[in-house]
Amino acid sequence: MGRSIVKPDSSASAFAASILLAPCTALDRATLLRGVTELAARDAVLGDIVTRLGPPPLWGRRPGFATLVRIVLEQQVSLASAAAVYARLQQRLGGTVTAEGVRAFGTRGLRANGFTRQKARYVHGLATSIVDGEFSLTRIARLTDEAALEALDAAPGVGPWTAGIYMLMALRRPDVWPPGDLGLHKSIAETHGLDRVPSSAQASEFALRWRPWLLVRAAPSSATGGRARST
Repeated sequence: MGRSIVKPDSSASAFAASILLAPCTALDRATLLRGVTELAARDAVLGDIVTRLGPPPLWGRRPGFATLVRIVLEQQVSLASAAAVYARLQQRLGGTVTAEGVRAFGTRGLRANGFTRQKARYVHGLATSIVDGEFSLTRIARLTDEAALEALDAAPGVGPWTAGIYMLMALRRPDVWPPGDLGLHKSIAETHGLDRVPSSAQASEFALRWRPWLLVRAAPSSATGGRARST
């Protein structure tokens, strides 16, 4: 019989609440292994997985506009479908996806290459805001987690999930959680024997036990989770 979704105990909640905002520090191999060791000692289920399979690899995508475009494409579709659309765009732009190239390409060009109307509008809006100097991913990379998530969330087509995935995969911030990631929710239910897949709010609360190493738990599932529920 599966277990019900349970809240972390009061000590875990107090521990999570006591953590200060992390500086703009990216996870590297050394800190990844430190995080894995700490979570394996704290969570018996994860400890068993690490014992059987060893520590996970260091995941990541190159920070910048091209990665953000790809994550927007991954909203609510399979990773394979998003990759195919992105590859067509990359080919049409001469091998490199830049804000300048996408802005010049226009929403019609994006639509002709497989973008939905909404995502074409989002991505062209992002490109325009970057070219016009209104939005800077370089500046965002220097912000605290909270400030960076807020700045990303305010951009066209970038909701909490997209902002969280960018922070997790591109900036490799150790203590960021992508809300609404269905693949991650399913992974939590499977590994921890829950009787149902948790909602976004339930998964976020469940994850408090893994702070300040949320990326260590989240990244493998988010990278392979298939479909995301939100933007």
